[in-house]
Amino acid sequence: MKYILQTDNEIIEIPIIRSKRKTLGLEVKYDGTVNARVPMRAPREIIERFIREHEAWIIRKRQEWSLAGNNRDDMSGLPPIETKEGKAKIRQYIERQVEYYAKIMGITYGRISMRNQKTRWGSCSSNGNLNFNNRLLFVPKELVDYVVVHELAHRKEMNHSNAFWNVVEKYMPDYEERRKKLREYHIE
Repeated sequence: MKYILQTDNEIIEIPIIRSKRKTLGLEVKYDGTVNARVPMRAPREIIERFIREHEAWIIRKRQEWSLAGNNRDDMSGLPPIETKEGKAKIRQYIERQVEYYAKIMGITYGRISMRNQKTRWGSCSSNGNLNFNNRLLFVPKELVDYVVVHELAHRKEMNHSNAFWNVVEKYMPDYEERRKKLREYHIE
């Protein structure tokens, strides 16, 4: 099932994906495709109204992805992550940022792994090993830096307590704004 969104400039086909989720959601992927993820029994008219109400957001997100592909400082001309070149590019950037932030935060860490995770941008094990999502390739570098600082902060606080967030804030005072922006990007 699809919804056809007619904007001033184009026609956007939006597949409607039903699942066990409880809320309606939209995702705009790096290539400009849009998906609507909805509960199994959501009525079509509710879904269509939800999409229409979010038309401006969809257009804005598609423009941001388009701009991100053209204005990426250190990561311009990014290849798809499915290629070795794409994975190597994001890994190299993350390793450089981990080394930089770990030094200023006075933190040690174990190995760095890159994975195609479905639900997380990153994680930190109790042994200090850091895992990052290959899909960070498609996120602006200031948000990648937030994920790096977030995971390194777990080397001091292995939780999400106030003490943890104080560590993050000490090294990234605008972390709340970056965290909010990161939520606009979808991993899938």
